[in-house]
Amino acid sequence: QVQLVESGGGLVQAGGSLRLSCVASGSRFMINVMGWYRQAPGKHRELVASISSGSSTDYAASVKGRFTISRDNAKNTVYLQMNSLKPEDTAVYYCKVGDVRTYWGQGTQVTVSS
Repeated sequence: QVQLVESGGGLVQAGGSLRLSCVASGSRFMINVMGWYRQAPGKHRELVASISSGSSTDYAASVKGRFTISRDNAKNTVYLQMNSLKPEDTAVYYCKVGDVRTYWGQGTQVTVSS
């Protein structure tokens, strides 16, 4: 079973930055798409950013220009660089990866204070 380990969450003030990391281990297949989702209290989980095996990226309109997703295939790791953070970015952020199946991380809390 593929295991995902997330790190980098925390508490920052508005305008600050955080970098999330997610390491996937145990995959016996090539990892295709990797992405980050988030879920705020009382809200549905939403896509934040995704990146394909060919490094094509997609971003939610609310984060475009502020967040950057990247991946290191040699390390089976996906990153999310978050700049100019806003209070509305506060949520639990979940890593998602897929090979022949889909796997989810446990989530890491990001809190942005005003």
